[in-house]
Amino acid sequence: MAPPKPKASPAKVSSDGVKQSKLPRNVQKLVSHRTTRHLWSKLKRTAAKKKVPADKLLQKRPKFVVKKIGGEKNGGERRVLQKRTRRYYPTEPVFKKRRSGHVSFKSHKRTLKPGLEPGRVLIVLAGRHRGKRVVFLKQLASGLLLVNGPFTINKCPLRRMHQQFVIVTSTKLDISSVKVPEHINDRYFKVKRQQKEKKGDGANVFAQEKQTWKPDEQRKADQKDMDKQMLGLIRKHPEKKMLMSYLGSYFQLRNRMYPHKMKF
Repeated sequence: MAPPKPKASPAKVSSDGVKQSKLPRNVQKLVSHRTTRHLWSKLKRTAAKKKVPADKLLQKRPKFVVKKIGGEKNGGERRVLQKRTRRYYPTEPVFKKRRSGHVSFKSHKRTLKPGLEPGRVLIVLAGRHRGKRVVFLKQLASGLLLVNGPFTINKCPLRRMHQQFVIVTSTKLDISSVKVPEHINDRYFKVKRQQKEKKGDGANVFAQEKQTWKPDEQRKADQKDMDKQMLGLIRKHPEKKMLMSYLGSYFQLRNRMYPHKMKF
């Protein structure tokens, strides 16, 4: 014989004799549901400022307030809106600037590789100076690295390099006494593009040849100044001969040389 089924518990009855409705288990209350939880926390903060219980703010406020007025023919009372409408409206539509999750490039957080600090010797992996060893001076506002050869040792001038295309070595120089001019920034390295010439029938017959980029006098003076400061540091180093040859040599891989097993 099958066991008897358990009887459902009777619904709760209030003191007025009205049955109280019971929420199902899978339905959450407004204050605890994940979609409205942040609104409830905001409501609690507002209630704390106004020094009133939070449940009171959830109560629906009446739209109208009855106010007594004088005068025999005015009816004695009048309904007034609690939230009054605006008296004046703009003649042209005013659009509010909405906040978005987009962050501009200048607001990005600039981070560096582990071990990448001013004075480190880096190995360049890309560009016309790939394979050369350079000294890291500082990080620019764009996040690029300002490096120097020096030029008198390995013909690598003041350049910007991305940290993705360099290998950080364990060799480090103390460049605390080296002063990098303030005008050497991202704008300093920007090349002025020449206007493209027209082709076809509208082309200039007497157009001159394309001019190649050449460093100006300011760039040459800055390069000499930075090389002078860095060479003074290298000459004071106890192993200056080894350091000179190390910076002047190229990085290269031979047979059975595995980069992931090497210690730089």
